Amino acid sequence: MSKETCILTTKDFTIVEVMRDRCLGQDDLLAPILKRKIESAIVMFRDDVPDDVATMSSRVTFSVDGRDPDTRIISHDRMTSPIGMFLPVTTLRGLALLGLAEGEHFIFSNSDGVEERILLEKVHYQPESARREKEALERHSLGQASGKPSLKLIRGAFYDRAPLVPVSPDGFDDPGPSAA
Repeated sequence: MSKETCILTTKDFTIVEVMRDRCLGQDDLLAPILKRKIESAIVMFRDDVPDDVATMSSRVTFSVDGRDPDTRIISHDRMTSPIGMFLPVTTLRGLALLGLAEGEHFIFSNSDGVEERILLEKVHYQPESARREKEALERHSLGQASGKPSLKLIRGAFYDRAPLVPVSPDGFDDPGPSAA
């Protein structure tokens, strides 16, 4: 078996630790997953997390045991938003996905004692990556603002022409009394 790794932001790691501390004991189905996540965790600052890793509030596509894929947002807890939009880390599948990179899978036993294999197919949105992109755009636009203007307007020949007047096909441009 290969070495299991789980990439977590400092915030996500803290959430997983708190969940473990609040765990109801060894009978809690989340306990073994929490233990595995903490033991295999590679903790990173949010600016260093790769774009293809599932973090809290990431929108991901995953499949379970090779069935049809599903897309959800990994959330901290149950949300009151539309059903099927969020996948809380307080569920087995939500916790299993947290910290996986695209193409990685996680195997765990569900509430019926049946082994499930969950595969992270794609990370569509990651808040840490979006934050980095936003900051890069802001830095880029600030760099342009401090230098020469990036757009210079030049008055062209278009303004020197006489205004165009629409004329009907027969050459008569009076619309008549109905236009009033």
